Amino acid sequence: MKITFYGHACIGIEVAGKHILVDPFITGNPKASHININELKADYILITHAHFDHVQDVEAIAKRTDAVIVSNWEIANYYGAKELKFHPMNHGGSWTFDFGKVKYVAAVHSSAFPDGTYGGNPGGFVIEGEHKNIYISGDTALTMDMKLIPMRTKLDLAIFPIGDCFTMDIEDAIIASDFVECDKVLGCHFDTFGFIEINHEQAIKKFFDKGKDLMLLSIGESIEL
Repeated sequence: MKITFYGHACIGIEVAGKHILVDPFITGNPKASHININELKADYILITHAHFDHVQDVEAIAKRTDAVIVSNWEIANYYGAKELKFHPMNHGGSWTFDFGKVKYVAAVHSSAFPDGTYGGNPGGFVIEGEHKNIYISGDTALTMDMKLIPMRTKLDLAIFPIGDCFTMDIEDAIIASDFVECDKVLGCHFDTFGFIEINHEQAIKKFFDKGKDLMLLSIGESIEL
């Protein structure tokens, strides 16, 4: 499984010969100006919630790639009404795709499209691939529901927002990694705006001091699991 950070909360995943994009917000992010969305491959687009900084490039990429949009009922049908391919889900439900099993899990946040359309309840995704399993929490507060995830799935990586203000901060993300029983964490949702700037060295050290590994990738950088 190859995972690429495209800035903010946008993640690319390559698994089982398929390309998955999560929360594509690239053209509106000056820090990701070197990423050309017309060069990105996408068989599936996973959307955690409807805020502009998670959906801005969904339509453009989906129209070009014919990708299937996977999200909650409201978000999936929002794009279905635009004649894009979609697969609806809801909290607690799972579906086996050709790249692996996906479960839509709870997140504590808000969700509305830029045009004001209700985006349903926000969520996260647990993806079980053939060899590796990951948890993408989406924008969320620390929640006790995270403790349910390792009861079903042993994780190899957890992807958490760490920028504070709108989501968890570093300290809460450390606790979240305890809850999901995964010490390997990829940080996202930081530095894009002034509200969510972080001290990288301090964040990494706080995780290290707890025996955990926090990865803060440069935009466009990848890791292999």
